[in-house]
Amino acid sequence: MASAVGQYFQNIRESAASIFEGLTITLSHLVRKPVTIQYPDKTPRPISEMMPERSRSWLKVEMDTCTACLMCETSCPIDCIKITVAKDSPKGKAMSQFDIDMAKCMYCGLCTEPCPTGAIHFIPEFERAAYSLEEMISHFVPEGDYVVPYKPPKKDKGDEAGAAAEEKPEPVPAVKQVESPELATATEKAGEPAVQDIPDKETLH
Repeated sequence: MASAVGQYFQNIRESAASIFEGLTITLSHLVRKPVTIQYPDKTPRPISEMMPERSRSWLKVEMDTCTACLMCETSCPIDCIKITVAKDSPKGKAMSQFDIDMAKCMYCGLCTEPCPTGAIHFIPEFERAAYSLEEMISHFVPEGDYVVPYKPPKKDKGDEAGAAAEEKPEPVPAVKQVESPELATATEKAGEPAVQDIPDKETLH
């Protein structure tokens, strides 16, 4: 009987200790500064300013620097970029369509890497909830309008020649082989000629 009563109270002590141990971490957070951000109504500053520098959120195209090279469209693995170039538009060769379907985009960033001017890039913005998939399509060319592609300035031949001259590597000093008395004994035992590489005197001046 005594042993049963003792076991009963021991179980109570073990249960209380287990509960207290489990609540230790919970109770410690009562005196800590909260780290959870109450989004979106209680943020210290706009979310766009709190996003990491290299975050992949929403794609934007700077049409004033787009060359219509179609590299971003061909690099997209799921075909969410649609570009139409009209050669007989009132403005000549111009883009009549540049759409990005962000509902299909998987934010891989493959479209931003081959762009020669960096016209297409991610921006720290993601708060664009919509009620339909059509609203998730970004139209960078207004309907019925045309955007003339950007033409990068050509480099002068003199500048290219100067850049090539700067990148030309310096000549490597020539070396010649001479017999070394110090190495004669060791190399003759090994059956190899006693030679040593030293820089040519003419290349040192």
